[in-house]
Amino acid sequence: MQRRFNPLEADARWQAIWDEKQSFKADDMSDKPRSYVLEMFPYPSGRIHIGHVRNYSMGDVLARFRRMTGHEVLHPMGWDAFGMPAENAAMEKKVHPGKWTYENIANMKAQLKKLGFALDWSRELATCHPDYYGHEQALFLDMLEAGLVYRKESAVNWDPVDMTVLANEQVIDGKGWRSGATVEKRKLSQWFLKITQFADDLLEGLKSLDQWPEKVRTMQENWIGKSVGLQFHFKPVAPFDQAIEVYSTRPDTIFGASFVAIAADHPVAQQVAAANPDAQAFIDLCKAGGTTAAELETAEKLGFDTGLTVTHPFDPDWQLPVFIANFVLMDYGTGAVMGVPAHDQRDLDFARKYMLPVERVVAAEGDEAKPIHNEAYVGPGRLVNSRFLDGMAVEEAKAAVIARAQSEGWGAGKTVFRLRDWGVSRQRYWGTPIPVIHCEGCGAVPVPKAQLPVVLPDDVTFDIPGNPLDRHPTWKHVNCPSCGKAAVRETDTLDTFADSSWYFIRFASQPKDKPFDRETVEKWLPVGQYIGGVEHAILHLLYARFWTRALQHMGQLGFAEPFTGLFTQGMVTHETYSRTSPDGKKIWYSPEEYREMTLAGTFAEVTPGWSVMEVGRVEKMSKSKKNVVDPDDIIAQYGADAVRWFMLSDSPPERDLPWTESGIEGSWRFVNRLWRLFGQIEAGAEGTDKALDRKLHQTIDGIARDIEALSFNKAVAKIYELANAVEKAAPSASRNAAIRALALLVAPMTPHLAEEAWADMGEIGLIADAAWPTVDPALLVDDEVTIACQVMGKLRDTITVPKGTAKEELERLALAAPNVMRILDGATPKKIIVVPDRLVNLVI
Repeated sequence: MQRRFNPLEADARWQAIWDEKQSFKADDMSDKPRSYVLEMFPYPSGRIHIGHVRNYSMGDVLARFRRMTGHEVLHPMGWDAFGMPAENAAMEKKVHPGKWTYENIANMKAQLKKLGFALDWSRELATCHPDYYGHEQALFLDMLEAGLVYRKESAVNWDPVDMTVLANEQVIDGKGWRSGATVEKRKLSQWFLKITQFADDLLEGLKSLDQWPEKVRTMQENWIGKSVGLQFHFKPVAPFDQAIEVYSTRPDTIFGASFVAIAADHPVAQQVAAANPDAQAFIDLCKAGGTTAAELETAEKLGFDTGLTVTHPFDPDWQLPVFIANFVLMDYGTGAVMGVPAHDQRDLDFARKYMLPVERVVAAEGDEAKPIHNEAYVGPGRLVNSRFLDGMAVEEAKAAVIARAQSEGWGAGKTVFRLRDWGVSRQRYWGTPIPVIHCEGCGAVPVPKAQLPVVLPDDVTFDIPGNPLDRHPTWKHVNCPSCGKAAVRETDTLDTFADSSWYFIRFASQPKDKPFDRETVEKWLPVGQYIGGVEHAILHLLYARFWTRALQHMGQLGFAEPFTGLFTQGMVTHETYSRTSPDGKKIWYSPEEYREMTLAGTFAEVTPGWSVMEVGRVEKMSKSKKNVVDPDDIIAQYGADAVRWFMLSDSPPERDLPWTESGIEGSWRFVNRLWRLFGQIEAGAEGTDKALDRKLHQTIDGIARDIEALSFNKAVAKIYELANAVEKAAPSASRNAAIRALALLVAPMTPHLAEEAWADMGEIGLIADAAWPTVDPALLVDDEVTIACQVMGKLRDTITVPKGTAKEELERLALAAPNVMRILDGATPKKIIVVPDRLVNLVI
């Protein structure tokens, strides 16, 4: 192995051989134990970034390791290919979304191939292909038949210029992100999936997911939001004649109520607006706001006093004003809330704005008389100023109020969830067509399964705002499957979260005539290890868990949880570089541009009106700030293995990884150091090195444990230690065996280097097919210990002795240690303290 390691040549050679031999194709019929390793599939934006590389490197190490330990491994790849970015590209670049998407897929696939990931490309799928979304349409129809799909009117963000519904993320300061038009709140007929039917089970199921991060389980638990409270009504005060139904999770605070707030589209609000133009103007203002609870939490709390009042359930002489409020949604609960300012910050802000009473009714010990100022009290305590509840603890008071409400007939205890049904309608072209036909006589009629897939038409234009499917001259016009009369297709497409809610099932089984084969799927699933960003901790994972439960509910699967293990990796970060232009605009520069300007000496020049270059903080890589690193450039310079090694080595995988030039250069140096070491097997070397043998077997065992725990940086550290030990060892059969084993140990992390070394060592077959080194359990136990030699409690020397060495022998050896002899300088210790197998302390 005299030639210099050439990573680009090695990378290309071994990638071609793996492809030719289909080395990583999973065998559905194998009798080996199965392992399903999956990283969240990417959106085909056009280029992979270093964050992708880190994510997939982690999964690849685990997949390759599992193959080496005797598993049949499923490690697939595909593309989450529907969505708005493709439509935006169509509008901006005058290109069809499909053409843009498939070109991006080709580019990104070529990039992934350069990294040598052990992927089963035979199972590649793209959610925008009819072969995939046609089966998704079939599953939608199954859910419709099972009563898990329904249609109703729902409030949405409507852009009146682009004439489309906007996601909440596309509403910026109340305006459409593209058009800049003031967004309206409209009601549209939308399709919903009944995720709330499984709310309790989704919550209970979290308890079994002990291989998920605790923070993710907590986030899902909070999103589902189970609570027990009181649903009751406030009686109207004449001439008002309608009771107002509310739900409260804090019925214990009922004596702190100072107002009732209703949603802008509550029937009472509409009744008031019909006779009061000012009320109608306020309702119109509310429609310009957000539609989610999260948005309303941060918006200014606004209200309109209707002039109506209701009576307190416990006191007919106590009247509360009724406000229309912008922070109450008709889709949440009853569309009306009881305002208790002292114990809810939102209610307190509202009460201060409209000068409403604030009465403390819960207090910690000693705070009974303490007034509420600008911060609501939400902590524990006992009831005060609450009549018959005074002195009760919060939970006791809740139960007492619910009991009284039920016995007196004005309310009842009720368990509710924060979770709402999943609205899946999107007024967009580039998505899965909802397989329904609307007939004036028959209503909404499912498309017959024999007519699936309902394929998107290619001949669409984006020169006019709105959904191209709405104005297509032929596609939307069909005959009703039920009565045969003229009808129209549903022109909404499915939320792209639907596409990613079952792709992991389709990876496992891909028959042409149905979404999947249950027997085959149940051989592979649940996914043993799922890896992806924490940004998907709620919606994607929750929807995937729901979809799997829906399939179980319909008898199509026999399990409920799709992912047994979940790992959320940290992000790859980089410095940012920017200058401010003469017009005050911040201009961002890429690391490459910054490097070129540095070399040219121009980055510090103050162009008239421009600021000097500012090196910003290290933060998540993003295209908007240009602090991204192109993997292709790094691979071309250092090879795939150096990139992979850096992704695994510097930080714990759950933490962010700062990208540095010195880091990748250090990884490249270690790859070459290993290459030189692999060339040092000496023919005919004899003899054993007991210490090296022990180090090797402890390393094999430790790395296996680290990879299983996804502690890749710890595994890397052990490889460094073993490489150091091998380099220092004298030639022997033990050293040759350690070098060979080292190639196997790094094979999951630096597979091209390992294959090259394996071939040069004369080994038969691919290292990708080789077995993980076996461990001798006897060598995992140390039979030698290092003894600390102290003088007056300070460490002065060490000695290595057989475990269990007698006290007298330890004393003799410690007294003979060079540094100890120097300090004693012929003196005799007054006392010698021996702790067997640990230390000898000399008192002088």
